[in-house]
Amino acid sequence: MGIVIADEIVQSTRLTAAELTQELALALFQREKLTIGQASRLAGMSQWQFQQLLGSRDIPIHYGVADFEADLRTLEELRR
Repeated sequence: MGIVIADEIVQSTRLTAAELTQELALALFQREKLTIGQASRLAGMSQWQFQQLLGSRDIPIHYGVADFEADLRTLEELRR
């Protein structure tokens, strides 16, 4: 599914289409509607680039204890 945004709306933001897409990805990530992987794909960036963009905007990465424990379990499974 694609989203179509009228040209006059994009022009009124004074952003390029790529910049507008990045802003949308940032907003959805910040509101915890997208994961960092989903948001970076929406923004058309690698996760590393998206993390740098988050840092430049002082937007924290959502990574709590549950995420850390899930990552530890994944690493344990990969070792086997």
